[in-house]
This record gives sequence, structure tokens and C-alpha cells, in this order.
Amino acid sequence: MASLHTGSLSQSVELLRIETNQFNLYIQGKPFHPTVETLQLHRTESGERVAAGLHATALTADVSIKSISVFSPSLGTLTAWQPEEESHPIFFETQAYELVIEKKQDMDLVFHHDHVSLRQAVKPLGKMILSGILNFQNEVGLTELVLKLNGQAIFQLQLEIFPSKMDYKKDYQMILHDVNQQIYNLSFDFLRKTYHLTGLKETRNQSLTEFFTILQHLFNQLVQAVERIQSAPHSKLNVEKRVVDAARARKASKENIAFLTKRPHFLVRDEKLGFIYRNDQRFLPSHVLETKRQVDYDTMENRFVRWVLVRISQKLVDLKARLSEKGRLQDPLLLKRLDLMQSHFRRLLKLDFLNVGEMKQLSISLVLQMAPGYREVYRNYLMLMKGLSIQSDLFRLSMKDLAQLYEYWCFLKIHDLLSRKYELLKQDIIKINRTGVFVTLDRTQKAKMVYRNPKNGELFTLYYNALPKGDQSPTLAQRPDNVLTLKKNDSSAEYKYIFDAKYRMNPAYEGTYYYEKYKMPGPEEDDINTMHRYRDAIVYMDGQHREFERSMFGAYVLFPYHDEAQFREHRFYKSIELINIGAFPFLPNSTELMEAFLDEIIQDSPEKAYERSTQPRGTKDYYRNKMTCKNVAVGSLREASQLAAALEYGFYHVPLENISDHKLLTQLEYVALYQSRSQFQSTGEMGIHWYGKVADWEVVRRKEITEIPARKGTEEKLYVKFTVEQWTKRDKPIVSGGRGIYTLLYTSKYMFDRAAEIAELKLETDEDLMKWREQRRIGQVKVNLNHEQVDLASKVLGIDFMET
Repeated sequence: MASLHTGSLSQSVELLRIETNQFNLYIQGKPFHPTVETLQLHRTESGERVAAGLHATALTADVSIKSISVFSPSLGTLTAWQPEEESHPIFFETQAYELVIEKKQDMDLVFHHDHVSLRQAVKPLGKMILSGILNFQNEVGLTELVLKLNGQAIFQLQLEIFPSKMDYKKDYQMILHDVNQQIYNLSFDFLRKTYHLTGLKETRNQSLTEFFTILQHLFNQLVQAVERIQSAPHSKLNVEKRVVDAARARKASKENIAFLTKRPHFLVRDEKLGFIYRNDQRFLPSHVLETKRQVDYDTMENRFVRWVLVRISQKLVDLKARLSEKGRLQDPLLLKRLDLMQSHFRRLLKLDFLNVGEMKQLSISLVLQMAPGYREVYRNYLMLMKGLSIQSDLFRLSMKDLAQLYEYWCFLKIHDLLSRKYELLKQDIIKINRTGVFVTLDRTQKAKMVYRNPKNGELFTLYYNALPKGDQSPTLAQRPDNVLTLKKNDSSAEYKYIFDAKYRMNPAYEGTYYYEKYKMPGPEEDDINTMHRYRDAIVYMDGQHREFERSMFGAYVLFPYHDEAQFREHRFYKSIELINIGAFPFLPNSTELMEAFLDEIIQDSPEKAYERSTQPRGTKDYYRNKMTCKNVAVGSLREASQLAAALEYGFYHVPLENISDHKLLTQLEYVALYQSRSQFQSTGEMGIHWYGKVADWEVVRRKEITEIPARKGTEEKLYVKFTVEQWTKRDKPIVSGGRGIYTLLYTSKYMFDRAAEIAELKLETDEDLMKWREQRRIGQVKVNLNHEQVDLASKVLGIDFMET
């Protein structure tokens, strides 16, 4: 860990000085960010500081730049700087910088910035000084400080603001790429404090001709996309039904049979031509139902295409008027190209499939995302509208606040990790601002992604900024960033986990409380406390019993930190295994811990998922007793006829001598019937198909069981007769798997509901149950016993995974 700069380097110093013939400009502030120095961010592979953007430009001939001096991080002093030289990061997010402009003569000099808060921060201080504090908050990238004289820009200073919690090149640029790769233009915002140069070509001095060359490129793609749609436009089929005179009907469908059956008054008796017979009479219909099917192009997708063309056409009209006001339409080639674009749109708007109504609302359907032509219209529209919405450079785009961008990226990266291994069934996350300026993630209840595990068919859902349906907080509203809900087979419960993005971290400066306690960087303690609050405060209302149940099984902080290997030793990572609350470092090159954990909780059995969460004291003993309590008796049938009698009369009987421990009778709640291969092979129904809840039991002489005649010599023998409330047939029988039940097998209802073969009913110990549960999540399991008759077996020899 690098030591922090001390002495004057950690104090406010002069960072930039620009002297001109009209004014002098000074920027003062801290030259280093302590977190950046602690984590050694913004360094090359060799450990040198990366280059930073710095440009000072005189915009009129009246202003000449005499000298520029920039703070050198390596020398620790202000040094002379030339435009061809490299500058290094000295401006960071969340730090305040004092700007002072000293005029050399009394003139109407005004500071300007596109963002209103920065513009208002710099004010006159007497007649000769402009001064103010600039703070870029969580926004990074390029920013322009402009000086205007009598309303005209005369000087422009471009600075580059660096992030303080992640590396600019390795992390921030990759986050931008990841976000835009999944949802086009989600990174962009409208006229914020900083911006990035993006597009087909990056240039600081773009000519008007270059500007329209880029526009022409985008328009050609858009026109080609619409023309492609014309060959196969999206449509819907409208069905119209009407009652017409039978003689005028062109085509009568089979629906008329039901139609005339309900309307006999439309039948006219005609013994000669009638073809409908009723009571030995012939009838002819006077009226029939005629069905007309018509192709209708008035769909949401076509309305969107028309809306796009109308909006861009209007933008062209506005742009032409704006250029005309500035006297820039003197170039006849430029005017010709602009008129040609407008004529293209007038032609496209006359296409038949665009003769549709107005677009009132928009949802991003699969047609817009995937259909040829439509997807190109959608993507090109987003890019084109962004350019035309900003009044300066076309491809100079403002970026999201970094904290918001990190929140977006966390959600999209979790989706990316899941979609690589699991099948995406449904997504509903994109919502477009009606002005077309920027794209945001939908924060409503519909903001979710639904996946399916191809191995076992289980469904799970990722919510963004919304709680799953039914979850609430009776006290204060809770709204975590991301909630993953798992629905597992063999369980009615949903297992929910919170992943909350926090663009915060504690760098653990040496000598601080955090360093003394944790010895390494990590999430803030307040954020971990928030995870405890989320898990305890968010509850689910049980509609049947009207009771609240805690629904979140785990809560985790996602924070920007790159060293996953080091963080494995942090207390807040180890706490995940202990109490299912903790943190994961999450950056583009640091996703291994998060990916492994997602796979782990998805593959968990319902029992293991439940055991991950912290339970009240005594819960473990309670569920151990529940899982091992032998409350089901599985009895064999001596003869095939015994099954029919048992089902008909609702009972089951067994010799009392077959029950070795009579205490078991007091805890038996269910009885099940085992159909052996020897008795039921001819019917094909072997195994355990039927079970029922015990209503009562009694010890009687065999002769008192009159439903089935007693065999000779058994009349006085004692039997236990179970009265069954109702027999229930299992959806899937428990198959024999090559084994049988000699007399009577005792098992738990937990195992009875989950077993696939009868040998599995013999599992009793915690170790065997855990191994069996985890193997079952992967595929078929074979339980090996030391006896072919399961009830006579005394030992489990092994639990083996079988390839299906």
C-alpha cells in the first residue's frame, strides 16, 4: 500500500495558471486524492501516471495566450507547460477547486459552463475579479470552462476529471462499454458537468461539412432500414363478423352451424332447395354470418417508426432554421443535402404501412429489438436524437453521474453473468424518455429479468430498483437496487437475495479506525448496516394466515474495488458464509467472487438455501427432528387384491408383530402402500403410488377385519388396523429401483415427498441427507444399502451420482 503525500502536497496548492493579454486564470485545490494514491489508480503498467486531457484555446484574435503553468505530480511544483506536452491527473471527482479570473482591464467578462450549478458558482468579486468554487461531484470525463466577452466566447479551457474510486482506463471505460453494449445510450445524459467525445470520428474542430457527413451516414442507414421494413412490415390480423343476407354472402364459414343453431328464426322452410333437415323438413337459411379477415399495419412498432420519422423531420426543420439565422446556409451543396434529407422523409412517410395512428406509449418489444429493419431504426434513432438534442458538438455527449452509472452497470453485469449460463425467458427493463434525449432503466415493478436453469427447469428473477410482488416494509419504505429471487423445485418458498450497489468504499488509510480494525480497503460500515436493515425490514405477508414473514435470505454490498484476492480475507467477505450478509468487490475485471456466489446459490438445494440465513436459536434442532421424525409407515401388500380392498374401504392392516417398536404407532401420521414386482408386474404399477393420512388406528383380532376374509389359522392373531381419511395418488410414484420392502418401512414425510426410489427412504443421518440433497440438485442419485429389502437394511453403503 502506497504512503500518502504529506506536508504541502496534501494541502491546497496552485494547480493551473494561464496568463493572457486580457486576463489571468488560476485554479487552486488539492493536487492528489487520498483514495487514488492509496489504491494507486490511473497508472500505466509500468506504474507511471496516465495522460490527462488539458487544452486551452483562444477563440478570437483579440486573446493571445502568453504562458501556461501546470502542477507536476512527480515534481510537486508548478511548472511551465506546452500544448504538445502530456498532462497528468490532478482534477478528481468530489473534490472542490477554487477558480479565480483576474481581469487586466475593466471589461464585461463572464464565466460560462453548460451546467447551471457550475455557471452560477463563479461570480464577480469587485470589478476586476471573478471567483468561485467548482465541484464536479460524482461526474467524470471532459469539462469545458468558457469565458465570454459581450456575449461572445473568447476563451475555452478543457479539463479532464478523473474518478477517485476506480481506475479511469481499466474500470470506468469498461463500465461505459458494458452498459452501452447491453442497452444503447444508457450511459448518456443531458448537459451535465462533464462529457465524452464519442462517435464515428473524434475531433476538436469539426467543420460543418464533416457534421453533415456524419448526419448523412446515419440518415442513409435509417432510410435503408425503413425501406427494408417495407418489404415485410409487422402487421396484425383483424377479424370482422357481420350478419348478411344468405344470397349476398361470399363465403360462409363453419361458424354458421353454431350460429344458426342458436338462431332458428333465420331458417326458412324450403322443401325444394333446403339442405338443413329438421323434424323431417328441409330448411334454407335466410341470413348467415360472414367473416372477413383484414391485414392491419396499425401496430405499436409501425407507429414508433412513423413517430421516429416525424420527429427527425421536425429536427431537420429546426436545424435548418437555426443555421439560417446564423447565416450558414450560403453553401449551395449544404442546402441541397439538407433538402434531400427532408424529401427522403416525406417520401417514407407516404408508405402504406406507415398510414397509422399516433404513438401514445411505447414498450420495447422483441420486434423492435430483433426484427430486421426495426432494430436498425430503433438504434439509429437513439444515436441521432442524442446528437440533435445537444446544441454544440454532435458527438459530445454528457455522461451519467458515476454513482448512477455504477448502479446501472451492477444490474446489467449481474444480468450478463446470469445470461451466459441460464436461459433468458423475459426482460422488461428499457424505458424511453418521451423527449428522446436519454435512456433510463425502468424503476417500476416491471423492471425485471426472468431466467430458467436448463438443468432442472427452475425459474429465477432479477429485479432492478423494485421489490418482488408481496414484499413490503410495515414501517419505512425499503428499495434496494437489485433483488434476485430463486424459485426452487420441491419448495413452495422463494429465496430472495439483495445485491445493493454502493459507489462508496473506505480506502483504509493507515492510522485510521477502519485500517486498525480491518487492515484493508472495503465497504463502509454504514452500508453493511443497511444490509442488516434490508434483511430485517423487508417482509412478506402470508395471505392465508395474515402473518408477516421475513423474505430476504441474504443481503450484500457491491462496491468498487479491484483486489478480489486480498478481499477474501476481509471480515465482510467471511461474514457471508457466517450470517449471509457482507460485500463483494465488483468492477469489470473483478467479478469472479460474485459469479461464483451466484452459481452457488442457484445450485443450492432448498434446505441449504434456508440454512444460509441466520435462524432463531433452536431452529436447527426443530428442523432436524422434523426431517428425521418417522411419521410415515410404508407397508407391503401380500396380495394384489389387498390394494383394491384398501382403496375401496379406506384402511390398511398389518400384523402387530411386524411393528417392533410400539411407540412408533403414536407418531405415525401417514400410511403408504408398496406394490411389489412379484404381485403387480402384470399391471405395470410397481412401487409406491398411494398414501393417505391416518384418521385412527386400533389393535384388533384378524377375524374382526371383515373387509378382507382372513386366511385359515390367522383369525385370532393380533393386527393393527389403520383407518385412512382419503387415499391420494402420487404424481410420480416412488419406484423400487431393484429393491423391495419385506414388511413395514418407517420414514419421514419430508423424505417421502422427495424420494424417487424406495432406497432413499432409508436415509436418516445429517451427513447422508446433505449429500443426497446436493447430489439430487445435479441429477439422478443411487442409494446403495447392505440389504435388498429396504426395511431390513441396517447401513447406507454409499450415495452415488448417476449420469442421466
